[in-house]
Amino acid sequence: MKLIFLGPPGAGKGTQALGVGSRLNVPHISTGNMLRAAVRNETPMGLAAKKYMDAGKLVPDEVLIEMVRERLSMADCRKGYLLDGFPRTVEQAEALEEIAPPDCVVNITVPDEKLLERLTGRRVCTKCSGTFHISKLTDERICPVCGWTLMHREDDQPVTIRERLRVYHEQTAPLIGYYEGKGKLRTVDGDCKPEDVLESILSALE
Repeated sequence: MKLIFLGPPGAGKGTQALGVGSRLNVPHISTGNMLRAAVRNETPMGLAAKKYMDAGKLVPDEVLIEMVRERLSMADCRKGYLLDGFPRTVEQAEALEEIAPPDCVVNITVPDEKLLERLTGRRVCTKCSGTFHISKLTDERICPVCGWTLMHREDDQPVTIRERLRVYHEQTAPLIGYYEGKGKLRTVDGDCKPEDVLESILSALE
């Protein structure tokens, strides 16, 4: 099955994609993680993308489209994929239709004020890439899984978050209408416990 997860920053797309991908036995492909790895490794694509990511802007279409095209051509995607973070514009969605059109699109909704609370408290492990909220940590500097250092990402600062949400509503939200018109959209309430959201998604996919 070929799936896309839509939703604003902090809606829980990555967390839910891991659970759904495991249940359906398809790879979870996070374009955000792919880009951040490229930035850390200072690849040409990473350096080009960094200035946009730090400002909360969308990375140019041509960079993401080619990256996704290459990833979806790999052997583990033969049975399907679960894309998280792509497409983010109608133009990207149209490009994906030419590469490998999705079977279903899950739209996870969460109010903006809840997203701001989630993201400002989010910490990410610099080693295992685990994501945690400070409300659940005994030490917000140490990863509870591997013991490595946790970081507060630049794009999780309040000013950047507000800009990311503005960009989402302006440029990405139109995808909801795009996929609704194709009869592929399933909307799920993401303002619940993660395990409840997962069950809602699986029910919607049935």
